[in-house]
Amino acid sequence: MSKIIECIPNFSEGRNKEVIERLAACAKSFPDVTLLDYSSDESHNRSVFTLIGEPCSMTESIFALTKLASELIDLRNHTGEHPRMGAVDVIPFVPIREVTALDCVEVSKTIGARIGGELGIPVFLYEDSCTSEHRRNLAAVRRGQFEGMPEKLKKPEWAPDFGPVAVHPSAGVVAVGARMPLIAFNANLSTSDVLIADKIAKIVRGSGGGLKYCKAIGVELNDRNIAQVSMNMVNYEGTPLYRALELIRVEAARYGVRVTGTELIGLSPAKALIDCAEYYLQMENFDYSKQVLENYL
Repeated sequence: MSKIIECIPNFSEGRNKEVIERLAACAKSFPDVTLLDYSSDESHNRSVFTLIGEPCSMTESIFALTKLASELIDLRNHTGEHPRMGAVDVIPFVPIREVTALDCVEVSKTIGARIGGELGIPVFLYEDSCTSEHRRNLAAVRRGQFEGMPEKLKKPEWAPDFGPVAVHPSAGVVAVGARMPLIAFNANLSTSDVLIADKIAKIVRGSGGGLKYCKAIGVELNDRNIAQVSMNMVNYEGTPLYRALELIRVEAARYGVRVTGTELIGLSPAKALIDCAEYYLQMENFDYSKQVLENYL
């Protein structure tokens, strides 16, 4: 493949293994598209897939995945810790090789038009694909979630970019867009009190006056009896992972709580992790471009 685009669809299903495996099988069935990773979380009731491939094949693959998800996932019966508004909640496209951000915008519009026109699912374009600045932020688009979308879509400023001005009865709505790489990074706490996680998340996230490129919410992981600060790092160079972790540690100490571990959901650029190694190892005069063996391969 000369041109490579990445897509990270998020599905509102993290508990039904049969549904998840059927989606994975669908993703694996397309030529010139590779399913790199998929992971599920029962508490969030959500699965994140990471695919790379040639743009035209990727478009066909994502449309097929969206169609299948709309047949298998019914949001009227869905509960989970993670906010959601659609069976396929969000479909971001990221440029990887010989593909520009504008190319990804065009791909997002192409797939958005097909989803809206052929599947009857309302589509919002977000991030770099947004048609209005108030739709850029995914949190703003998703606000109200599945249950609040029927009223939201009645407002002129929230008319879908594609598809009907009515929520799909079971599949809801979907956000589609182009963006730079995002890292889903979570910090687990030594408490089950989700209110503590909420308070920490409010301090950490950019919208609360915290770290500019961090989005954070507090969630409860019932299966593990712990609380978690769940984050989306939308610019890992502007706000490194270690900076978010250290701020969470400081804030957690106020409540007599500690961070027991962290996790990545999906994939991460290597540099984001190497930046953490450089910080914690206190490396002097480190040069990522010259001192990482894999960069020469």
